[in-house]
Amino acid sequence: MTGYTNDAPEVLDATTCWALIAGTRVSRLAVSVRGEPDIYPVSVRAHDGTLTFRTIPGTKLATLVTNDRVALEWDGVDGDSAWSVVVHGTARRLDTAEQVSAAESAAEPLVPLVDVPTEEWVRIDPHAVSGRRFHRAAAPASDTDRSPGTRP
Repeated sequence: MTGYTNDAPEVLDATTCWALIAGTRVSRLAVSVRGEPDIYPVSVRAHDGTLTFRTIPGTKLATLVTNDRVALEWDGVDGDSAWSVVVHGTARRLDTAEQVSAAESAAEPLVPLVDVPTEEWVRIDPHAVSGRRFHRAAAPASDTDRSPGTRP
């Protein structure tokens, strides 16, 4: 058997979710664009219970101005388990020099994975955070590990 066990997923508490988020750099931002769902990869920084990312002017930023309710999703695999965290919140563009300066100096620098001039800052104020951990099944023994005459 490969993949995941039949055990129920472990529900993660908020502290664990935030710890997992803090250890990642890329999230998926889910928004509604002209009534249709869309997802964008973003480099996100979690700090003091808020999330910030930088972006370029375009559809993503314009959408957040008219529809500020968003979700962000992270996932990862660590050892014998996989996890997924979702944050629902309200997005707002940081408009003033003071807001941008505060975001830039709040924690370690936010460096996008793609080298593009990301001039606009967005802050997500979370309303809900939830997470699940899925336990992976042990890998099956290889054919060379089996005794002669046994079936896989």
